[in-house]
Amino acid sequence: MPTSILPLQIRWQYGLMGLLCTGLFLGSAAPALFAADPPVPENPFPNRVPAVELEGGVEWLNTSGPISLKDLRGKVVLLDFWTFCCINCIHVLPDLKFLEEKYGKELVVIGVHSAKFDNEKETGNIRKAILRYEIAHPVVNDAEMVLWRKFGVRSWPTLVLIDPEGNYCGFISGEGNREVLDKVIGRVIAYHKAKGTLDETPVHFDLERGKQAATPLRFPGKILADSASNRLFISDSNHNRIVVTDLKGELQDVIGSGAIGKADGAYDVAEFDHPQGMALVDDKLYVADTENHMLRVVDLTAKTVTTLAGTGEQGHARAGSFPLRAVALNSPWDLLHLDGVLYIAMAGPHQLWSHKLGQDAIQPYAGSGREDILNGPLAESALAQPSGLATDGHFLYVCDSEGSSIRKVSTHPDNKLLSPGGTVTTVVGSSDLPGGRCLFEFGDIDAIGAKARLQHPLGIVFHDKKLYVADSYNHKVKEINLANAASTTWFAAAPPNSGLEQPKLNEPAGVAIANRTLYIADTNNHRILAVDLQSKLTKELKIAGLQPPTPKQTPGESSGTKSVKVPLQQVAPSADGVSFAVELKLPTGYKLNPQAAVTYQFAAEGDQALFAADDLNVRDEAMTDGTTARFKLSTAATSGTTTLQLSVVYTYCRDGASGLCKLGTASWTIPVEIAAAGSKEIQLQAGGE
Repeated sequence: MPTSILPLQIRWQYGLMGLLCTGLFLGSAAPALFAADPPVPENPFPNRVPAVELEGGVEWLNTSGPISLKDLRGKVVLLDFWTFCCINCIHVLPDLKFLEEKYGKELVVIGVHSAKFDNEKETGNIRKAILRYEIAHPVVNDAEMVLWRKFGVRSWPTLVLIDPEGNYCGFISGEGNREVLDKVIGRVIAYHKAKGTLDETPVHFDLERGKQAATPLRFPGKILADSASNRLFISDSNHNRIVVTDLKGELQDVIGSGAIGKADGAYDVAEFDHPQGMALVDDKLYVADTENHMLRVVDLTAKTVTTLAGTGEQGHARAGSFPLRAVALNSPWDLLHLDGVLYIAMAGPHQLWSHKLGQDAIQPYAGSGREDILNGPLAESALAQPSGLATDGHFLYVCDSEGSSIRKVSTHPDNKLLSPGGTVTTVVGSSDLPGGRCLFEFGDIDAIGAKARLQHPLGIVFHDKKLYVADSYNHKVKEINLANAASTTWFAAAPPNSGLEQPKLNEPAGVAIANRTLYIADTNNHRILAVDLQSKLTKELKIAGLQPPTPKQTPGESSGTKSVKVPLQQVAPSADGVSFAVELKLPTGYKLNPQAAVTYQFAAEGDQALFAADDLNVRDEAMTDGTTARFKLSTAATSGTTTLQLSVVYTYCRDGASGLCKLGTASWTIPVEIAAAGSKEIQLQAGGE
């Protein structure tokens, strides 16, 4: 990997601080960090050095502009060096969300996307990944690895901690560090709060999801076509549900409420968390509930969902045999049924697992757990984030996404645990290179066997002695002839006369075949394509009547700001209602964010008939005139009194191109009387230096 570009002395300090910090995080070098809280907080990182600036990225996302450490002064900053193909990086995201919610006023997370694959260097593709993984913090595209080198990063994911004074504290690499990070960040916050260097003003970012229109499908992942029952099953992954249609796209059922969760039950109450692969066995549909780390079972006759395996927590087991409901699984990504055995592409531990239906056991089947592309006996071979499964009835074929290879795996009807007679070989792509080099052998080369190159393939299906592969990061479907291992581009875009608004594929993740039609989950285009295997005539599978899930209603923002009591306000009766003018006093050097609305919400104390009930407890958008917000509240009577609760939320940013905005909130308790001698409007003031 690239080496640091820091000057020698600073690089040495950073490296030393990184080692010290890792020791601190692991509790081996600073026992005081995890001891009982002292009466007076001590600086957990006394030997700090100034952090280098966040410069060198190609573009900033999830924010309105670049962010500097100057903008972040007063905040604890956590830099997440990641790349969106990486399963370990995906596993870190729930930990970051936990920390962001716990330390919402004190912590800012910045994602530094330092790409592995060429496809990941493109800002538009990172934007799609931000939306797909529902990331709610700023991300900088570090396409040239400038920030990676500045901070001396060596692996994904790596987390770098910077204190509120802009000093580098250290780093920690890998996943599974939530508890350690929580303790360390808590100590840093306590110290700087006591010192007076902590800024607890909430911040606001212009997120990419706020710019997106709702779509019937949202990042569909895997698909399963069954000609016998004339059904197509679609993992509508970011809507957390399974959509069932006939093979022409006629909607039949929606499985799941759309809410993220683990609930079993009827279709309309069951919950998933970004499901992916499926396997159909008679009237049972098995589902890889990926981000729940569970396997689910859909009874298509009773129309219910139950849990087959997993505790709902991420596990790290790589050997042994486990009871179905007692084992913690690790990102099951695809499923395949063959001869009474359910095979699972377990992306997290880089293995295939198996479960003989009807038994209460699940276990690893192939792969040592090492991330690599190594051939050999099942137990000694190495896989790299297996994400797709297919079969010709005798062998398994696997999309090894991180190694950009297609693997061939022996199967055993007796399902012996890691049977010594089985083998793993490589059909297409590199294998058995020293030092994990296979993980960086990728491209877009049509050739035979080891000379061919793919780029992060995710989906695969067998048909007529050939494999059709969703070569995701090349935005293509490749055809692999199993007779000679020749890999060729089969589909990259629909012909110009197809009538498709977007003829090109965008990171397709799933493929399925039925009735001489290849179905493609065109993931980043939020659609399913149907391609005739002979003519390649292409059309989008429009699903009439399919709607996105109804989002849960969220209450108006609760700022936590203490309500200011104001004197009785007398206002004159008016057919237009009561007018309000709120002057927003901003700190020097800041301005209102033009991309974010100023919002307000009213509530009334007790029973009252003065104001229209429809206008209460609803957050609405104010008109702005410079730094003054204006809005009205409709009246239901020409006289009377009541007490209102008013809250106003606004965002303001530093003058210039900064993408960091702060969240301003204000709340008032306002006694109001309608009286002939009253004023025309109620004037209030929010904020200040």
